Amino acid sequence: MAKQKPIWKKGRGKLGPMDPLLGTWVAQADSPMGKLTCTRILEPVLNGTYLQLSVTWDFGKKAYRELAMIGVRDGRLSFWSFTSDGKHSQGTLADGTDVHPEAVCFEAQMPAGLARMVYWPNEDGGFNWAVESKTKKGWNRFTMHHYKKMKS
Repeated sequence: MAKQKPIWKKGRGKLGPMDPLLGTWVAQADSPMGKLTCTRILEPVLNGTYLQLSVTWDFGKKAYRELAMIGVRDGRLSFWSFTSDGKHSQGTLADGTDVHPEAVCFEAQMPAGLARMVYWPNEDGGFNWAVESKTKKGWNRFTMHHYKKMKS
């Protein structure tokens, strides 16, 4: 079987895997709280040594926000996330090729156990993003969005 041509063009260096995700992205989704619009903005900061991720989950009357930094710690691509409900998490780059050959995946140890967020290219353009928790049987997906580049 011939190797497929990559969909994403990843950049150089430790932050390079995040290059396809740079910019402003929007997803529309259903949730237990109703319809939502989720906006993700990923941009280089601090002379390009880190990336800043700003996320807004807009539920209409209520919004949930996240601010995360992505950078290198101990030689590994890592993230530090802070949310508007006062929670925080941190994690490192992990293997997400069980989801997609080009997936960018981060794992974090959370109070309820191991979790991961995975980004991978969508054939219709943009990317998919999911959050999963580790179970005895494998990964359990509980959130997934399809993001499209925001038109300027």
